[in-house]
Formats: sequence, C-alpha cells, structure tokens
Amino acid sequence: MSSQDKEIKVTDKRMFTPEGELREEYRFLAEKSTDATPEAAAEPAPEPTPPPPPSPPERSAREPRGGRTPQPPDEPGSLDFPGSPPGLGPTFYDLAAMIAEPVPIYLDDMDLPDGGSAENLEMARLHIDLIEVMRQKTAGNLSAQENAFLEDLLYRLRVRYVQKTR
Repeated sequence: MSSQDKEIKVTDKRMFTPEGELREEYRFLAEKSTDATPEAAAEPAPEPTPPPPPSPPERSAREPRGGRTPQPPDEPGSLDFPGSPPGLGPTFYDLAAMIAEPVPIYLDDMDLPDGGSAENLEMARLHIDLIEVMRQKTAGNLSAQENAFLEDLLYRLRVRYVQKTR
C-alpha cells in the first residue's frame, strides 16, 4: 500500500459551531438543563455557575498585602506586585480571571452593588471569545495545570452562555 492510498479522516471535536451554537452531539448538555421530569419540576436543580475568579487571601486592614512592606522597584520601569515574590508579577491565572470576571455580571448571574442588572449577552460572548483567543495564542506554551484551568473555564462559561441564550 503506497502513501498515496492512505486516507486521512479529520473529525471536528469542538463543542460549538463558529456561530456559537452547540453541535448536535453536545445537545444533551442543553437538554439536561431544561429537562422537565416530575422530580426535577418538584425540586429545581441549581444552575451551574462559572467558577469565581481566584480571590486574594484574606488579610487584616493593618497588614500590608502579602505580609511584607512594599519595596521600591530595583530598576526604573519595573513593577513588583505586593504579595508576589520579588521579580514576579501577575500570573496567567490573574490574566484569565480578569478577562472572565465580568462574564457572570453580563449573564445576569450576579447583581450589581446597587441591586441592578447589567445583562448584556453580546459583552458576555465577547469576553468568552477573548478567552478563546488567549487559549489559541498560548497553545503549547502553558503548563498542563494552566491549560486544564483554561479549558475548564471556557467550558463552564460557554455552557452557561448557551443556557442563558436558550
């Protein structure tokens, strides 16, 4: 058998179409959230929410962040963040959390401080798409833990977005 006789099959295993719709093989996820069985109708299951962004550790008002006093930067133009080891700044997790942070607000899963609502599905989709761009651009450069975190974050946000748009 020559190399020209071999057939290659490519299968798209992405969960969403380019238009943001669930692919047919993943429709069961949307149906799970809308099942109306008698047991489910009697006691509605809580809707899954996206994971909260990592929060800084609790500290007292008098204690400086990270338990140490901020030191001036060693060289002009460098920036050390309090609470992080010297020479290290924000992490990949901080970046992902900052981009994902407004999604629950735009999906109306969180109230604003004044009790109002800021539901805006287009903005939620934009932030989810930005995380996807970050995933694509960092492919091959992340640790296994960072990659798993990003994949899980995207999955949860997309499922919640689809639930909200149905």
